[in-house]
Amino acid sequence: MSEINKNDNIIEVKDIKKWFPIRRSFSEIFKGKQRYIKAVDGVTFTIHRGEIFGLIGESGCGKTTTGKLIMKLLEPSHGQMIFNKEDVTHIKKEKLAQYRRSVQMIFQDPYASMNPRFKIKDVLEEPLIIHKMGKDRDERMEKVKQALMKVKLTPAEEIMGRYPHMLSGGQRQRAATARTLILSPSMIVADEPVSMIDLSTRAEILHMMKEVQRELNLTYLYITHDLSTARYFTDRIAVMYLGRIVEMGDPDDVIDNPQHPYTKALIAAVCEPISGKVNIVKEVPIKGEIPSAANIPKGCRFHTRCPYAKQSCIDNPEPELVEVGPNGHLAACSRYIDIKSEHPVL
Repeated sequence: MSEINKNDNIIEVKDIKKWFPIRRSFSEIFKGKQRYIKAVDGVTFTIHRGEIFGLIGESGCGKTTTGKLIMKLLEPSHGQMIFNKEDVTHIKKEKLAQYRRSVQMIFQDPYASMNPRFKIKDVLEEPLIIHKMGKDRDERMEKVKQALMKVKLTPAEEIMGRYPHMLSGGQRQRAATARTLILSPSMIVADEPVSMIDLSTRAEILHMMKEVQRELNLTYLYITHDLSTARYFTDRIAVMYLGRIVEMGDPDDVIDNPQHPYTKALIAAVCEPISGKVNIVKEVPIKGEIPSAANIPKGCRFHTRCPYAKQSCIDNPEPELVEVGPNGHLAACSRYIDIKSEHPVL
């Protein structure tokens, strides 16, 4: 784990929301109604400088939208973002380029994020040209070479002359990582960076990313649905459900001692080796499908799928994150104490 100063926050996200308006019917227009898809619906967290912060949840929970909001690829509907003690919620165009140089993103599919007609040297040189870094092409090519060597793509001279389709999945992800590092950012948003890679290569890529993070004192927002890689890779994790964070804390605390029923269900769904074999078919202790973000349930938004839900979970206001354990372990469940006493084995 890298050295982290908990008093030095690189980014603070405060009650951030992203609501997408739904196309209205004639009757809704006549009545003046507007419905929204609440992709991110009041998310608050802080990332310390030099920390790897994980955002976990199933598809549709809003974790990628949160990453895009931090990257300024989307404008928030509500809330505030503070980066290096400066409000960047709605920064002007002239400051946006500077911000994006400091905050870079590794996309889920490295092949889709590269121009297939560009050689790798051109893919990596492009951000240098955009941000006017390097006095001439020779200097830029040297920076490209150094970036490829940082991510262990060698021999760099040979890799530079290849096209993206000529690289393996792992090599493309390394090249995508090199492209983010070439601008010397202070923070990287990594959106499912190993989900498109073979299992045999995932640990190798994550190890490389961690080595680079330690060497350059980078900060990562690591977005994933994979609890096993999150435990290995992150310093803290936050579990998202239907646009909100429902549990947050140290990876070992959250995974070994989950307090929110949704976190318990995610952990229960992970395949476990049984007698040398993998138990693929497993009963998951939650029912039904995730509700639509356009029609979020009243009260606790998880009550429609929670096996421990009571009427109070529907009638009472939505629970906020409260401290449920040491090391800043937080959960948003009003019944976590009752659940623990009623089901001590969970």
